[in-house]
Amino acid sequence: MIELKNVSFRYGSGSGSGSEDGRAQNEPSLTDVSLTVRDGEFLLLTGPSGCGKTTVLRLINGLIPQFYPGEVTGEIRIDGESTAGRELYDLAPIVGTVFQNPRTQFYNVDTTGELAFGCENRGVPEEEICSRIDETVSRFRIESLMDRSIFRLSDGEKQKIACASVDVSGPGIILLDEPSANLDHGATLALREMILRWRAEGKTIVAAEHRIAYLWDLIDRAVILRDGRIVKELSGAQKDGITEGELTALGLRSRTMEDPADIPLPSFRDGDEPILLRDLRFAYPGTKKAVVEIREMKLAAGEITAVVGRNGAGKTTFLNCLCGLEGRCGGTLEMKGKRYDRRARRKLCFMVMQDTGNQLFTESAFDEVLISLPKEEPEPEKRAKELLALLDLGDFAHRHPQSLSGGQKQRLAIACALASGRKILLFDEPTSGLDHGHMKETAALFEKLRNMGTTLLVVTHDSELIRACCTRKIGI
Repeated sequence: MIELKNVSFRYGSGSGSGSEDGRAQNEPSLTDVSLTVRDGEFLLLTGPSGCGKTTVLRLINGLIPQFYPGEVTGEIRIDGESTAGRELYDLAPIVGTVFQNPRTQFYNVDTTGELAFGCENRGVPEEEICSRIDETVSRFRIESLMDRSIFRLSDGEKQKIACASVDVSGPGIILLDEPSANLDHGATLALREMILRWRAEGKTIVAAEHRIAYLWDLIDRAVILRDGRIVKELSGAQKDGITEGELTALGLRSRTMEDPADIPLPSFRDGDEPILLRDLRFAYPGTKKAVVEIREMKLAAGEITAVVGRNGAGKTTFLNCLCGLEGRCGGTLEMKGKRYDRRARRKLCFMVMQDTGNQLFTESAFDEVLISLPKEEPEPEKRAKELLALLDLGDFAHRHPQSLSGGQKQRLAIACALASGRKILLFDEPTSGLDHGHMKETAALFEKLRNMGTTLLVVTHDSELIRACCTRKIGI
């Protein structure tokens, strides 16, 4: 059993990259939270970005205050024993966590070694480790990911390995922090199957999620947080009877699951202004098989094109090649009678990466937008403030970008894309960390950009985003 009794927490100045829920360090991330999770229960934590979901998970697994220091009041107990003063290695065999960014939990450079790592640390016999790995690989259907370099996996594939590594270790409590954020439809269904197996085995599961559709019928109870407080709880009967409209009113996403491949959108229509891609080919060094191989492709200028496909299909690599980031990929882009080679495409396109932390470099959100503006911008400071306000980041203008939550970093990168004034904007999973409200705001912003004549290509597994704003669709 997991028990939180009147728990409040505020992150301290020594917490490194910040709170991850995006709240300022002088604000409490949790206020007077009391919560009990029974043995074998599947609890969903949900609510707007920055509401404190990740902080609750960190309190349970001991990362707070061991790794993220701060001021904790109240009591956290697991199986009747207080977690205060317990070392992380004492909790690790009991609590397993799949983080929002799976790369933060890897210790090996190869996938098979990663699955074995937790058991090896506890001295599990080699024969048993191999048996556990074989069973997990079979259940997850990840045979093709074994004996692979971690660095050659897509983010979705990394998420699968993270889930599998927790399964191999066999803890009684499993914490999931946005586990479906980077997964395609098929991989999400595979995750659902794994959760079903964990439930059948009597595991206690706590999931912090925005994308609730794949697990809504599996959960025993839902807890909704806002501004660090529990604002509503839904019992099994209540969540089964709730309508889509009521979910929207609560600020939650849809409970209906849909494969993006099934959404009927054309790739190009008669009358569309064409953007022609020719001879884009990319293969990793030392390999013969091309990840991207496009002899010719026609895109619709001035439209919002969803780029869909399974994890590892090459969608992100396609965007990297298109905007000229891959030096080993040549090819051309033709638009309005002008031809752009790789170097020219870098000035034509702006890419918002999936892991936006990799493209934020300055000391404040304000400075990040400021350096993205064209040199000829007449009032740069005013424009930067306008863009931050547009993306609901006005109150975070002077915060360090790395101290923002995942969703807030995503919106900051979009603000930088807007500031750049480029004609073609590329987005890699722009809603992976966003709640329903910010997803709808992102969709509305994309539509506004389209109406301004900007071309948008959006790599996404998010069917709600596609329904909300995308006008074309291509498969990779």
